Amino acid sequence: MPTRFSLGAFGALEPDYCRYEQSRIAILPIPYDGTATWQKGAANGPKALLAASANMELYDIETDSEIYRQGITTLPPIKCPKKPEDLVQKVNEKTSQLLADGKFVVGVGGEHSISIGLVQAHAKHFSNLSVLQLDAHSDLRNEYERSKYNHACVMARIQEICPIVQVGIRSMDISELERLDKARVIFAHEFCNSPEIFAKITANLTNNVYLTIDLDVFDPAVFPSTGTPEPGGLDWYDVINVIAHIIQKKHIVGMDVNELLPNPSDKAPDFLAAKLIYRTLSMIYTKESMK
Repeated sequence: MPTRFSLGAFGALEPDYCRYEQSRIAILPIPYDGTATWQKGAANGPKALLAASANMELYDIETDSEIYRQGITTLPPIKCPKKPEDLVQKVNEKTSQLLADGKFVVGVGGEHSISIGLVQAHAKHFSNLSVLQLDAHSDLRNEYERSKYNHACVMARIQEICPIVQVGIRSMDISELERLDKARVIFAHEFCNSPEIFAKITANLTNNVYLTIDLDVFDPAVFPSTGTPEPGGLDWYDVINVIAHIIQKKHIVGMDVNELLPNPSDKAPDFLAAKLIYRTLSMIYTKESMK
């Protein structure tokens, strides 16, 4: 394990591996939960995830790699405005700057509404983009609590930008059916009885893929620290296998992890969220190095 440097930086890396200019990867904390409708606290998610990441072993066994050597810089948290539409604009602008500087952007929420601005920026920067959503909820309401940018509407807004594929869904309102494209959805229960799910996911994604992970995609027994838990979710290897399959077939150009609502007496979910980011980056950049 390398010498640890800063507990405020992802992986607590020493300076040579987290300077902005030398880093290929940028962690963008977005501590926003202004539209959360059940349990508040996701605004504390980025800080908890970063603190937990200091305890990761930086050698990844499955990919036989040390991806931190690519450089992982951690940006100061975005100062989040109250209105979600203002947040969308601010995140879009900051992400666009990072993409212009050649960074692979990892947004860390906060609630799921953080993803809209991230996707907007990636859609401008990358042609032929689609979005892979790992989530318990379809998030396809056109409007919720008088806002079109509520976390319950995030995929409706993203659907207006580019094609989407939804994986792990097991909760939705009947009003969302009109926006739901069942050809592009893998419901959580299908993991038990459908051997063709990976082919279905791949067939509906374009070459450039943005990955958005709402942590409530995991079963609450695996990941209880989220604001809207749903039973019947995926486990660690379900999620990892989906991501690994897409990495082999497509080009992941950016990602976010959201909806961590940290519990001070249970740090394991914080660590899982941090490890999920690191494992995904390890898989992405191991593939890149083999080209």
